[in-house]
Amino acid sequence: LGLFIGYFSRPAPTAPIYPTENPTISKLLMDEMKADNIMNNLNTLTSRPHIAGREQEEIVLVDWIKQQWTEAGIDSIVVHPYEVLLSYPKQNDSNYVSIKLANGTEIEQSQRKELVIDEEQNDPNVVDPFNAYSPPGEPEGELVYVNYATIEDFIALNRTHNISTVDKICISRYGSIFRGDKAIHAELYGCIGLILYSDPLDYTVPWSEVYPKDWFLPPTGAQRGSLLVDDGDPRTPNYPSISSAWHKSDSSLTLPKIPITPIGYIDAIKYLSKIGGPEVPTAWKGGMNITYRFGPGFAGDHVNSSMKMSVKTTNQVATIRNVIGYIRGGVEPDRYVLLGNHRDAWVFGAIDPSSGTATLMEIVRGFGAMLKRGWRPRRTLVFCSWGAEEYGLIGSTEWVEELQKELRARAVAYLNVDIAVEGNYSLAVDGVASLSQAVFDAAKSVPNPNPSEVSSGRPTLYDTWKFRFPASVGDKPSYHGLSSGSDYTAFLQIIGISSVDLRYTYDESIGLASYPVYHSVYETFELVENLVDPGFKIHLAMTQVWAELARKLADVLILPVDCRLYASDLAQKRDVLYQQYGSKMETHGIEFSQLNDSILIFTTSANSIHERIASIDSTKHVISAPNQHDTYGSTAFPAVVDAMFDIDNDPDQAGRWDEVRRQYSILVFHILSAAATLNPTV
Repeated sequence: LGLFIGYFSRPAPTAPIYPTENPTISKLLMDEMKADNIMNNLNTLTSRPHIAGREQEEIVLVDWIKQQWTEAGIDSIVVHPYEVLLSYPKQNDSNYVSIKLANGTEIEQSQRKELVIDEEQNDPNVVDPFNAYSPPGEPEGELVYVNYATIEDFIALNRTHNISTVDKICISRYGSIFRGDKAIHAELYGCIGLILYSDPLDYTVPWSEVYPKDWFLPPTGAQRGSLLVDDGDPRTPNYPSISSAWHKSDSSLTLPKIPITPIGYIDAIKYLSKIGGPEVPTAWKGGMNITYRFGPGFAGDHVNSSMKMSVKTTNQVATIRNVIGYIRGGVEPDRYVLLGNHRDAWVFGAIDPSSGTATLMEIVRGFGAMLKRGWRPRRTLVFCSWGAEEYGLIGSTEWVEELQKELRARAVAYLNVDIAVEGNYSLAVDGVASLSQAVFDAAKSVPNPNPSEVSSGRPTLYDTWKFRFPASVGDKPSYHGLSSGSDYTAFLQIIGISSVDLRYTYDESIGLASYPVYHSVYETFELVENLVDPGFKIHLAMTQVWAELARKLADVLILPVDCRLYASDLAQKRDVLYQQYGSKMETHGIEFSQLNDSILIFTTSANSIHERIASIDSTKHVISAPNQHDTYGSTAFPAVVDAMFDIDNDPDQAGRWDEVRRQYSILVFHILSAAATLNPTV
């Protein structure tokens, strides 16, 4: 931080001593990148399943990426291997659930494999549906429907509806929150097992058909996914899994303690249609043609039957690999602009993550072509292909933990694309506020891939983004803060590096929980080619906006980082906190004047530093972090909000309010500390 401020706030020399940005490179780079290349990349990446820790992912694709990057002509490539704890189902005896009759007979057994609809899905390396890090087990008990298994859902069950989940098998629909948080809540409320399913209300629409006629989830589709809430190898928290690493014992690992497995709605309807108990409220009803009930247990002919789970998922140590490529900066080689995407997929991964990997490959080729023209960026470009993201951001977290001292000193920004194209509606970007204008400018420079949008007077990516996702305040697109859930997490939350996450997404107003075939066997190349992005024009636009943002950050003399926008973001977060909890906090002696004063000092310092031209980000982890009960959800001033959650029902009122005061004081201190670093008198 001091190096940036010291350099940019010194008196300007009479003549420039460093070269400035080459204004022609932006267009040359965009023109160089081709949709056909991205299509071919995606076809290669999705030709076989490539789950983390297996040969296709860690050998075949790693070697292919190294070969492609070498041919592109970048300066160097380094492979970073890590031995980490992963998890797999028992492939010849896969997980299932069933109804167990009073005489011990099992009926209505769930499918162990997803139905093969297209021949390409008939691959022996397809890993059957499972939830990573679930323990094995065969619990039996009464079934209880818990909606989305949010903390609020469990509170409502116990307090409002007086239904206990202790010693019950719970069934939850996917959506609303991270599946790992569902597992935590189920454990907390005494469940002995958890079944997760994709309800058609969240993954289909009534006016269209399912895959293969459209991209909506067929009844046989099941969502794989990890349950790991902490990031990185669970055996080496806060430290990298290198050869000399000390590992926690298996018994001390923070992993789920109850069996958990996913099923499709072709099976869920068999169990939920037989469940007894009172009818659920409207907000808890899904899209199946049944009466949704709480339970516990079954009704009618199955009143004496129980739910059974058979889960054989086991944890295994495996080697994963990150592939890191470098284009050395010509002026500031010790300043890094990083672009990252994970490579591993639960099955074929044509959307998640390979749409992003395919675009990253074309970006590297494009920048390599610029090198061959004689161009070199001012700062170093770093291209990151992460391993084992799906299991819990493992590859990126281990790398950041290993190189955090170097990265703290050198990283300028981290630009993440987990999924490049998950729909054809609009660009969507989340990130730190201080990079928002740089993102807007990059989006304004990219032609709109949608001809109907162009004919409607919206010629750029930015125009459609602003039209379809307008900000609640100001004439600009919606741009939200980051929480967790992808590889930017370690950069932002551990070492405080300015980060953004880009994607092209679907129309959220239709009510989908995610893109429909998420983490299923149906997420194939043909799905993308025929239904999501025929012609790969959207993929090309995403490649261009990602590359242009990276080029700008790597090439301009003065970094396009605006601390004044960060100051405005702090003020908005303060307003949200006050609206939710202000009066209650003030009645317990917590003065908002302290927070107001600290934000004012920060704002004054930010304005001052920009008057002297210097731009720097001051992201602190107390400002943006995951919600305690929803790892994927961002919270304004998260430590204070989490301390306030459900505070009125805590019997230890004195202790809870003391914790609120502690977290509030930490928040004020960090804002004042950040302001001090921007103060030009320091």
